[in-house]
Amino acid sequence: MRTDLFDFRLPEDRIALRPAVPRDAAKLLVVRRAVAAELEDRFMRDLPTLLRRGDALVVNDTKVIAANLRGRRIGRGGQEPAIAATLIKRLDASRWRALVKPAKRLVPGDVVRFGGEGRVCFLEQLDATVEAKGQGDEGGEVTFAFAFTDAVLDQALAERGDMPLPPYIASRRDVDERDRSDYQTMFAREEGSVAAPTAGLHFTENLTAALGQAGIALHRVTLHVGPGTFLPVKAEDTSGHKMQAEWGTVSADTAATLNAARRAGGRIVAVGSTSLRLLESAASDDGTIKPFAGETALFITPGYRFRAVDALLTNFHLPRSTLFMLVCAFCGLDVMRRTYAHAIAAGYRFYSYGDACLLFR
Repeated sequence: MRTDLFDFRLPEDRIALRPAVPRDAAKLLVVRRAVAAELEDRFMRDLPTLLRRGDALVVNDTKVIAANLRGRRIGRGGQEPAIAATLIKRLDASRWRALVKPAKRLVPGDVVRFGGEGRVCFLEQLDATVEAKGQGDEGGEVTFAFAFTDAVLDQALAERGDMPLPPYIASRRDVDERDRSDYQTMFAREEGSVAAPTAGLHFTENLTAALGQAGIALHRVTLHVGPGTFLPVKAEDTSGHKMQAEWGTVSADTAATLNAARRAGGRIVAVGSTSLRLLESAASDDGTIKPFAGETALFITPGYRFRAVDALLTNFHLPRSTLFMLVCAFCGLDVMRRTYAHAIAAGYRFYSYGDACLLFR
């Protein structure tokens, strides 16, 4: 399909720079589709009344790491250049793949010392050696071999790093300490993401308790979100876009429980596009969810046949993004264009810290 079909104009004042307080006070646009889109303006705290007893909510329990680092190349003498790095994929106990600016100033063998200016750091300086460097389209990527390993490296990164807020927020205000909690879901426990599964940001202890009392169970899967989630599709046709692979897992117990819930008449409700993509990657043709552990690069566009997911809770996404294409596949392009037009006119807040919509397939 032509990429420009998924374009729309969003006023800048609709981009949320902070989350709602409390989180479940965010607005929720409910989209039920019969012949046309049926839209209902609600709030996240209403979610238990919008689902049925026996429905199964699936959340992504990935944890965002403090992936943005700043440092300087050392060892060559003179005024060394400042280096900004965003960690994007852990390779082993001490090695990470990272996006670096300015990458052209680095060559294999260079050492970068990452600082912790203005912070209390209990470990000594954090040094990383450039082990490899990407070429062509991956010219901004380097592989760092850090001087620390495992939990010690994790502590050093947490002390020195900043939360990797998406560019549409970070370009408009500074990242601060509030973001360390704001940009993390209450379900986060498995470290590895450089972007939050933002639909999960709307949940609170009160909301999860109310869901439990309504007979709606929460289930966990893990998909580590990569930086590609922020990128617009640059190809003129969706067939020319390549998704970045992300690692995820669905346990055998979770798969069995979700299949049992569906057999009993419950609906599978994905909390976020990450949970949806993982469940669809784990599903067989008949919709049975199987245990899964590995990478997925599933790119969902209109025409995709959904197998595992019946409803989707998700935020409002960027124009021309793979996420907007996914929701158009779920509910139809015309329905979602009308939905987004309503959301813009009604003052809904967009993107990572914004409001949510509940879509029924």
